[in-house]
Amino acid sequence: MSVHLRPEEIEAESFRIIEEELGQHDWNAQMWPLVRRAIHTSADFDYARSMVITEKAVASGIAALRDGLGVVTDTNMIISGMSKERLGRFKVQASCFVADPQVAKEAKEQGVTRSILAMRKAARDAANGIFVIGNAPTALFELIRLVREEGVRPRLIVALPVGFVGAAESKEAMKELAREFPELQFVSNTGRKGGSNVAAAVMNAILIQAEASASAL
Repeated sequence: MSVHLRPEEIEAESFRIIEEELGQHDWNAQMWPLVRRAIHTSADFDYARSMVITEKAVASGIAALRDGLGVVTDTNMIISGMSKERLGRFKVQASCFVADPQVAKEAKEQGVTRSILAMRKAARDAANGIFVIGNAPTALFELIRLVREEGVRPRLIVALPVGFVGAAESKEAMKELAREFPELQFVSNTGRKGGSNVAAAVMNAILIQAEASASAL
């Protein structure tokens, strides 16, 4: 392979290789870009089998972006990985409150993780519509509690925490929550895998589709 390929050429060739090696799949035209980017950023074909995407997840995410609703993450790495240019076109603010001094103070006082308090802070602002979790299962468990007990209704949840403690269980809890609240739209996967890079890749796939649909109007 030439080392002189432009970034867009490398991406196009990567996508070609992914589609060639994976072969036929059952993902529809809205969902496949999310799965493909998850594979692309991780070089892990397991995502073709393990991803779980609700029927209206992509459309709901696009609508939230068009409405200018905020994107809340559980790590600054996710924000770093999302396209600032595309977020700016929709005038969308991306926020992570894990490092917020007040969040840190209250978490220490209450003996809980900062991720839990960060979700509570984000949920208090109705201008936040998309919650993206790529690291902490505790953040996802807390968001689930906020939906169930406090009436929080995100327009989209990207639930991709990673790790050996609680990650797989939090995703199963997310699926159970969606059975209780069928209107809830989410993107997730099964098992321990996930991470900030995969969560950012999923959001970029949604941002690209949002931008394309806006251009078509």
